[in-house]
This record gives sequence, C-alpha cells and structure tokens, in this order.
Amino acid sequence: MVLTYFDQFALTHYLGIPLILLATTLPWALYQKASPVIKNNRMQNMQNQLMLKFVKQLLTPLPKPAHKWAVMFTSLFIFLITLNMLGLLPYTFTPTTQLSLNLGLAIPLWFTTVVIGMRNQPTIAMAHFLPLGTPTYLIPLLIIIETASLLIRPLSLGIRLTANLTAGHLMMQLIATATLVLLPLMPAVAISTYILLFLLSFLEIAVAMIQAYVFVLLLSLYLQENT
Repeated sequence: MVLTYFDQFALTHYLGIPLILLATTLPWALYQKASPVIKNNRMQNMQNQLMLKFVKQLLTPLPKPAHKWAVMFTSLFIFLITLNMLGLLPYTFTPTTQLSLNLGLAIPLWFTTVVIGMRNQPTIAMAHFLPLGTPTYLIPLLIIIETASLLIRPLSLGIRLTANLTAGHLMMQLIATATLVLLPLMPAVAISTYILLFLLSFLEIAVAMIQAYVFVLLLSLYLQENT
C-alpha cells in the first residue's frame, strides 16, 4: 500500500471505534481538578494565573451581559490549545486538522451570537446589513454583500484553524522526509534541513497556541457586536 502525505489526516478506527473520540476526550484528563482540601501545587497555581489573565484580557472589551460566556470561552481555549499541542507529538492524531470538527465548533457558536443579537437588539443587528447613508441604488447590493460576509464568518473560523495546522504538519513532514533522504547522500545539506526542521517545530508550537487564541478571540468579537 502506497501512503501519501495526507494519510496522517485520515480518520483512523480501532475495533470499529473512531480514534478521534479518544483524541478529543484525552485533553480533559491532563488537567488536575482543584481540591477544596488539598492545597494547590505550583503547576495548578501557574495554570490558574494564566487562565485568570486570559479571561481578564478576553472579557475587558465585552459588555457586562457577555461575561457569562467566560467559562465557555475558557474551556474552548483550553480544549483547542491542548488538541493543537498534542498533535505536534510523534505518532499522534490532530482532531483540529479536520474541517468537520472545526466547523462543528464554529457554526453553532457563531449562530448563537447571531440569535442573541436578534433577540436582545434586533434594530442594531439588522442595521449591520445596511450602513447609514447608503445610496438608494446600492441598497440591494450592500444587503447581499453584508449577508454573505455574515455567513462566511463561521467558514473562516473553521477553515483558518484547519488550514494553518494542516499546512504546518505538511511542512514538517516534507522537511523531515528531505532530511532522511539527504542524510546518506549530502550530510551537510541534511544538517541544514534538520536545523530548519528544529526551528519550524518552535514555529508550529507558536501557531498551535495562536490559532486557538484567535479562534476564541474572533468568537468574542462576534459576541461583542451582538450584546
């Protein structure tokens, strides 16, 4: 059987069970639950401080009614960043490279923000489709454009996360393959490609963290427009 570079993104099954279920439930087992009896260790204290800073930075521009989303946004951020980071380990599967999973997260959350805007402030929500002072002959065209831009938002959320992680994984695999091929033929060139692979690994760690933050940040901006 001939394997391709895209086989690493294929859904695998074991005993009829899709392993994506295991990959999406494993991250929650990596975080310790705070105990009311036992004092937190250094790792838990650092984890709590980072989450507090993240929540504070995320909720500062949001109005007070939107602060109830803090738990959901924090859980989503932890979930995405853990999946992205675990996917950088060898012989692991990255669920966030699947467009179906990312759209499954993006579409319901985006649609919820739209429903909140239509329910709480319908006039302001509908006003986004037609900017003030628009000429009469441009009204139909602008309504179509604004509607398309609104519907594209969840697609951009899911595709951005999928494309960035997929491209990074493919680049790492291509450079690793080139390093193995060049090692017996041109050791000097192989060393340079290995250094490039080493630097690219740090870049992918940064991308994994940044993309999780961008996903949650864009959702918070959509919520800000509708609250």
